[in-house]
Amino acid sequence: MFAAWIGYLLDGFDFVLITLVLTDIAADFHLSTATAASLISGAFITRWLGGAVLGALGDRYGRKAAMITSILLYSLSTFACGFAWGYTSLFVARLVIGLGMAGEYSAGVTYVLETWPTRWRNRASGFLISGYAGGTIIAAELYKWVVPQWGWRWMFWIGVLPVLVALWVRRSLPEAGDWQREIGAAGPEADRPHPFRPLFAGRARAWGNTVLAAVASVALFCVFTPAGAGYVPWLSAVAALCLIAFAVQLGGRRGWLLYVSLMVTVFCAFLYSWPVQALLPTYLKTDLGYDSAQVTDVMFYAGFGTMAGCWLAGYVGDWFGTRRAYAGTLLASLTFVFPVFAVRDSLPALGVLVFGLLALGQGISGILPKYLAGHFPTATRAASLGFVYNVGALGGAVAPVLGAHLAEGMSLGRALAVLTFGLTLVVILLVGGNVPQRLGRLVDRQAPDDHLVPESGGAAAAPSETDRGGPGAGAVSSGSV
Repeated sequence: MFAAWIGYLLDGFDFVLITLVLTDIAADFHLSTATAASLISGAFITRWLGGAVLGALGDRYGRKAAMITSILLYSLSTFACGFAWGYTSLFVARLVIGLGMAGEYSAGVTYVLETWPTRWRNRASGFLISGYAGGTIIAAELYKWVVPQWGWRWMFWIGVLPVLVALWVRRSLPEAGDWQREIGAAGPEADRPHPFRPLFAGRARAWGNTVLAAVASVALFCVFTPAGAGYVPWLSAVAALCLIAFAVQLGGRRGWLLYVSLMVTVFCAFLYSWPVQALLPTYLKTDLGYDSAQVTDVMFYAGFGTMAGCWLAGYVGDWFGTRRAYAGTLLASLTFVFPVFAVRDSLPALGVLVFGLLALGQGISGILPKYLAGHFPTATRAASLGFVYNVGALGGAVAPVLGAHLAEGMSLGRALAVLTFGLTLVVILLVGGNVPQRLGRLVDRQAPDDHLVPESGGAAAAPSETDRGGPGAGAVSSGSV
């Protein structure tokens, strides 16, 4: 847990840097707000690929190997951001960061969840994801001291430190328990899972899927850069169709609908959460006129609110069940959305409200890994989780750009409030109504409720991942392999 938590803390540190120095970068490179916001989006464009590839690496060679690879990718790429000479070079570095961070999510989550006792796995999920918030707190504190004295590039150069964690993990830690028992000790490497096998079943399909991957990547690149100006709706549709085609193949005849519905759920979750996460520092500096020290103070409240919310989410999820805890906490968060953006002259009041909003609205994402992972068996869990989550994470790429464009017709604060409130309601309906599993049940009625809670778990088992609401994707994914 400590190793994965530290990895995720440094993941959060590296990822949030761009949001803190966005205005500084925009001033240096002479970028508009919308163009600068696309730098945040850059790391999301490649996440779908990084989550799938590093997830498959974790399924075949172990969770530890995948986690080490992901840490090296995102830390070295963050270091490279400090040497960027313009928009394009910085955008390319952000693309590589996305590959690594996607793998950190799938590898770190499966590493922890497959090691902790069944009845505490919501708690494990919440504690792990709280590391991300801790990283944002450290980044905000360093921003206050580093940027005014040495400039924004030094923030990225400090981001190379996670390499040390990768070396420690490589030398000191064991493999995840469930993977080691079911996969690692089961036989020779040749017999281990190959989650991408359905994509390469035949030469024609292999070539076709290679073309699909290239088309999806180019389309996403054009969508989030000036290269696609005037064609964004068409390019978005092309990218979506390519990614859905991959989901259909990976899910198989009995699981494709579950894969797609989970992707949509995660996409909406990012759409409600990332406008605030990505553009809160910009809102504080532009709309409220806060200086760097005041921005740091508010981000401190935000970071600790998210961290406390992750801890709370873990306990509530183990007590009441993941799905009920998720929907109920999000519903409570709606009371904070508009008050946060109504406060203008009181930093303490704003800090308290931001703490409440982030604790309930963002902190509940601490059990999102548990919610998703329970749909997939051990043999394909990392690849399936990595693909579904990181395709959905494209909502995080859309969110800051959408927020910036909405702000062209209204204040940035109002735009953020409208996006957050509306999309939170959508996620409440999807998760609370158990929509993904209900849809999955239409084509696969035999899959277990929760692969992370054995059917014979008895009293020792935690409440079902889906609150006894429907099937996962076990027969689906196993059949694919």
